[in-house]
Amino acid sequence: MGGSIFMPSKEAVLPGRDLEINPGSTHAVLGTPQKGPFQEDTLFLQVAMGCFWGAERLFWSRHTVVCTAAGYAGGGTRNPTYQEVCSGLTGHTEVVGIWYKADQCSTESLLKTFWENHDPTQGMRQGNDVGTQYRSAIYPSTTEQLKVAQETRGSFQAELEAAGHQKITTEIRMDQVFFFAEEYHQQYLHKNPNGYCGIRGTGVTCPIV
Repeated sequence: MGGSIFMPSKEAVLPGRDLEINPGSTHAVLGTPQKGPFQEDTLFLQVAMGCFWGAERLFWSRHTVVCTAAGYAGGGTRNPTYQEVCSGLTGHTEVVGIWYKADQCSTESLLKTFWENHDPTQGMRQGNDVGTQYRSAIYPSTTEQLKVAQETRGSFQAELEAAGHQKITTEIRMDQVFFFAEEYHQQYLHKNPNGYCGIRGTGVTCPIV
């Protein structure tokens, strides 16, 4: 899939809409409410690692998480549609929203899965998927998550360089608004087991303490 590799200017960004996209009511795998509400001690983290279909499956499958969702973040369009994001005129990337409890699933373990299951050195692409919506990103919602993101990036960069890879291009920014993707994107590979999954790691291990 191909798209623009250049971020749109503020003047070019699509305005979007006030009406929220409907992601459905219930997580098809975990059985939790897709939009919550969740308990007060539930943390929220967003990661982008290419097409969100395969990325979301990684996190509902490998961790004791409360809920996951496919969505869009990092741009300027309110409640964008998938078609708008693919146009390159929203500035968003495809993200997975992860709700979890620190005593059941650590931020470090989530980000280890993130770093090891895509190539964070590719800029505005992931494999054959090209465009701003496929860029690698971590969007923390707490300062502790931000600290872990920066620390694991440093650790993984050292391992990548030792293995002959380039510099990490992953975008790390606090407090980016999460917009739910359409219902058919939610838990897509559970509903479509033979669907497209572009998840590919580098083979390099991310060390965490």
